[in-house]
Amino acid sequence: MKTSQYLLPLLALTAIPMAQAEILMKWERTPLPIDLQVKTERIIFVDKNVRVGYPPELKDKLRIQSTGGAVYLEASAEFPSTRLQLRDVSTGEMILLDVMAKNKVANPQESIRFLYNESVAKQTNSNVQQDDPINMMDVRPNLPVPAVLTRYAAQMLYAPLRTVEPLNGVRQVAHRLPAKITTLLPAYSIQAVPLMSWQLDNYVVTAIRLQNRGSSRITLDPRELQGRFYAATFQHHWLGGYGSNEDTTTLYLVTEGFADKAIIPEAQKYTTPKKIKVKKTVKVTKVVSTSPTTTSSTPQPTPTTSTVIEPQY
Repeated sequence: MKTSQYLLPLLALTAIPMAQAEILMKWERTPLPIDLQVKTERIIFVDKNVRVGYPPELKDKLRIQSTGGAVYLEASAEFPSTRLQLRDVSTGEMILLDVMAKNKVANPQESIRFLYNESVAKQTNSNVQQDDPINMMDVRPNLPVPAVLTRYAAQMLYAPLRTVEPLNGVRQVAHRLPAKITTLLPAYSIQAVPLMSWQLDNYVVTAIRLQNRGSSRITLDPRELQGRFYAATFQHHWLGGYGSNEDTTTLYLVTEGFADKAIIPEAQKYTTPKKIKVKKTVKVTKVVSTSPTTTSSTPQPTPTTSTVIEPQY
């Protein structure tokens, strides 16, 4: 009997699960505050396949991992409120977080779960199964094609290939442009060199490298571009003087059709035709006069030949 008296309480304790509280936050287009305790990991259940963007100053202060619709954050040092961006891979929607790390936080290990309104839920989950990778590859982001193409081109040029988001229907095409373009920004001493082009539907994005060949700083304005373009995006909004680290950037031009039909053609250089010397033979008849008392016969002309060289063009 004594054994059973001790065994029943023990079984009762092992049968009770350890429940952990969960903080619910609703995403309503306003940044969500997230508090972290140093050296303590906090899990955020986003329930979306997201990529996390963060400023460079957090590189050695915050560890970020994202998988399976959850984001894992752990701070190694204190830092003030800093903006993080969660981007939905399937729709392109942005979720903003204001993350702060402190030495002491109430309930630091409590996980956080995001809630969404019905319109967002319908937009992100319409007929798409998260466990079906084939369908996920066929879904295009709910963004305009020019914006999707520009983002894809920037990733192809500067991001590691393993991080480039797949885009169904896009293909690389020839840019059909000259090696150097002088009509794009004729008011500035800028060298424009076309790099690569990609096409999706009837839109083509062309990446063009811009280098300042002058010594003055240049502020780039898409309104000064010469041509018929659907959209234009600069990687940076200004160029430093020639020879500096900031003298080069990339321009992404989106056109309807190929870019060679939208950019002003290069002027054809006029070349002076070469002079050709042609020999021309002219026969000249020379008449010799005689005295009438000496002879009564008619004088005969003596033919002579001379060569005249006339230039022809």
